[in-house]
Amino acid sequence: MDWEPISEAQIWDLINKSYERMTVEQCRIWEVIKVIPEKWAQEPWGNEGKGFWVVAVVGQTVIWFNDIEDGFNRSQFEEFGRIKDYFCNQDELEWQVQNVIDDLRTGRDAAGYAGPPQPIV
Repeated sequence: MDWEPISEAQIWDLINKSYERMTVEQCRIWEVIKVIPEKWAQEPWGNEGKGFWVVAVVGQTVIWFNDIEDGFNRSQFEEFGRIKDYFCNQDELEWQVQNVIDDLRTGRDAAGYAGPPQPIV
């Protein structure tokens, strides 16, 4: 079976299903940070699928969907339209929204991040 990038309709389905599971507080934050999903570049991992779907912007970070690993992540960006860091968490959207809430409360990002594949030495 060949990998195919997730479609815009599929990302909307994931967003809507996640929204139904969000707490009231998560929904409030989501309404502030969400953007219309758009593909952002991420090199080299995003090249094959012509980027990853970004669904929220929070300061200099974005929440995006890694359709290679099937999960939402939060990464920094330095240039609008380009995701800086590749992560392969398999998080639900509401978990990433909760991470934003926790970051706002404590002033630090306490979420764990799984990085890209590493060579075996």
